[in-house]
Amino acid sequence: MRGEVDPQSSKFHYFSVESRIAAEHPLRPVKKLADSALSAISADLDALYAKGGRPSIPPERLLKAQLLIALYSVRFDRQFCEQLDYSLLFRWFLDLALDGEGLEQSNFSRLRERLVDTDIARRFFDEVVRLARRDQLLSSDHFTVDGTLIDAWASFKSFKRKDHDEAPKPGADGGGMVDFKGEKRSNATHQSTTDPQARLVRKGKGQPARLSYGGHALMENRSGLCVDLLVTDATLAEHQAARQLLTRARRRRIHPKTQGADKGYHSKVFVAHLREHQFKPHIARVDGRKTPGLDGRTTCTESYRVSQRKRKRIEEIFGWLKTVGGLRKTRFIGQARTQIAAYLSAAAYNLLRIAKLQTAGSAAL
Repeated sequence: MRGEVDPQSSKFHYFSVESRIAAEHPLRPVKKLADSALSAISADLDALYAKGGRPSIPPERLLKAQLLIALYSVRFDRQFCEQLDYSLLFRWFLDLALDGEGLEQSNFSRLRERLVDTDIARRFFDEVVRLARRDQLLSSDHFTVDGTLIDAWASFKSFKRKDHDEAPKPGADGGGMVDFKGEKRSNATHQSTTDPQARLVRKGKGQPARLSYGGHALMENRSGLCVDLLVTDATLAEHQAARQLLTRARRRRIHPKTQGADKGYHSKVFVAHLREHQFKPHIARVDGRKTPGLDGRTTCTESYRVSQRKRKRIEEIFGWLKTVGGLRKTRFIGQARTQIAAYLSAAAYNLLRIAKLQTAGSAAL
């Protein structure tokens, strides 16, 4: 007998959202880990708000919403708020009742203003890394560093002269376009009017120049987890950003025995810095370049070959952050806001990675 569609739905529904989420859903361990990390920084979140007045949206809920935005590649806050109205999965992850009010785009904007003035995003990221260390998923000996470019939220047409003395020539089509042919532009004489902190750089020869920020990651080699992420001026040399990452790592009592990197880090200054702090430089060598501290005595070892094989896994971090986490082109203006987005996206990557490692470890037992 053919079934029929009944357009008259029941007036009341009695069910638990928990029952609608599959027991093996990958978000279940991620939610548990995220709640644990957020509970560890509860005192820091209290400091963001006044003791009295009307209760605000719980900051834990907004931070977990940022994780969902990264995990599900939601492009804009407003789009996420629309999906939250009908997604049982999102409401369950945020501990939001079915009849509870959703979120508004302005909630994220206000939270982001608070995060810019504090280091809450970094604290949350560090707590996620601490969870991995607690479960003995982190290596304390072998690390890899690498950098990439993050496209700024600024048009190439916004890159104009700082002095504004010379107006650009109008285009031939007369449609408001600008003819830049023959004009020399550089970061010394030009600046973006949309995002003044963005810099015009190119990744390599034959590549187009883009308004960008520099993104630099420090990865541990055992599990491929991101232990630190730094957003810098795009013109900053990669080895200079790597020194900043290693300095921050030492402050957190991380002392690598080996430091892997590609040929872009093969410089006398960086190798000398690693040797000074007793790190073995497992850096890919540039043919014909002689550097004290990086010779055949280092590159002939088995550990060097392992580091060179492992260091390529850092591209998985950049690949995920750009294709899934939304960092191919930042959605925010300014280096500080881009850094916050990078911390939250990297935290989402680590949470997903930790959950998979824990599941694999439980299955092996």
